[in-house]
Amino acid sequence: MGFREHVSLQVEPQDDGTSLVVVEAGDEHLNQHGTVHGGVLATMIDAAMGTAVAATGGESPVTVSLTVTYLEPGQPGRLEARARVRKHGKRLMIVEAEVVQGTDVVADALATFSVKAS
Repeated sequence: MGFREHVSLQVEPQDDGTSLVVVEAGDEHLNQHGTVHGGVLATMIDAAMGTAVAATGGESPVTVSLTVTYLEPGQPGRLEARARVRKHGKRLMIVEAEVVQGTDVVADALATFSVKAS
């Protein structure tokens, strides 16, 4: 079992430099306050971003930097991380993402990824 399966990520790559990652948050995803652990949200974001980079043909994407801003506590239930490549360079890509739950944005993120030079 890989890490994605361990956290129960459902990854849906697109072919246009975007991606969607879904988690049905249950008890195993919650912190002591009964809300979704920030690490789950960060994992969703990182997976969505890496998948978006790969969808543009970015070979072997590696996270160089990741900034996550937590806006609302995630609750048990469906969470969706949507990512898109904002800038596609030869060796670096800038990617943005957000995690939504219903109509609420619970986290926002910006990252830099390195890829193999073409």
